[in-house]
Amino acid sequence: MSEDNKYKIDACFSPHLYPVYADDESIVVVIDVFRATSAICVAFHHGADKIIPVATVEEAQSYKNQGFLAGAERNAIKLDGFDFGNSPFDYMGDHVKGKTIALTTTNGTQAIEAARNAYKVVVGSFLNIDVLCEWLMKQNRGITLLCSGWKNKFNLEDTLYAGAVTEKIFSLSKNYKLGDGCLALKYLYEQAQHEPIKFLVNASHKERLARLGLKKDIKYCLTPNLAPVIPVLEGKYLVKLNP
Repeated sequence: MSEDNKYKIDACFSPHLYPVYADDESIVVVIDVFRATSAICVAFHHGADKIIPVATVEEAQSYKNQGFLAGAERNAIKLDGFDFGNSPFDYMGDHVKGKTIALTTTNGTQAIEAARNAYKVVVGSFLNIDVLCEWLMKQNRGITLLCSGWKNKFNLEDTLYAGAVTEKIFSLSKNYKLGDGCLALKYLYEQAQHEPIKFLVNASHKERLARLGLKKDIKYCLTPNLAPVIPVLEGKYLVKLNP
């Protein structure tokens, strides 16, 4: 494949910047490693039927008032009155099997909302990295890695994951060319891949979660392939993709 015909992988570091990267052809991978996209993958791995990602607490409360299970998190804390926060451990077990769950989070569901009109939106985390990369390479399309960040600001853990996806796909396929953002993230991941927890030791959100006693969540969310499913946005619902 000639250089001009190769598919582009690019990285967007914040939902606020997404309009600059948006196009009608690329698949958008929404990333919120700590912890929304990790929790979403776990929910589907444990049999959830659908997840309704919403931007506001009021929308999530509306679904809860209708009898749906609902999760709500702000500033890494589960909100009172809701069934779940955004810890992956909240979504493990038979209580989610076959259920439709409304979910709002500080960052991850905001990124999904920003990319809602893209060609296709899927959810990425370390928990599903191999199956997601394998699927992406079969689609023969450009890829935009949308990092949720922290309140529209850059964060390190989402960009580290974007670098991991870039490195994996670029090493396995010659059909892609890298935008400058992904090239930088590929180099970043090469520095961090053997000890990601140590690499993130001073990252702001890791410190925030550690202060809240969530070190178990951090370790789990950085472990590859524990929830090998691909959540995909169909209308207002996230559902489990059957590749």
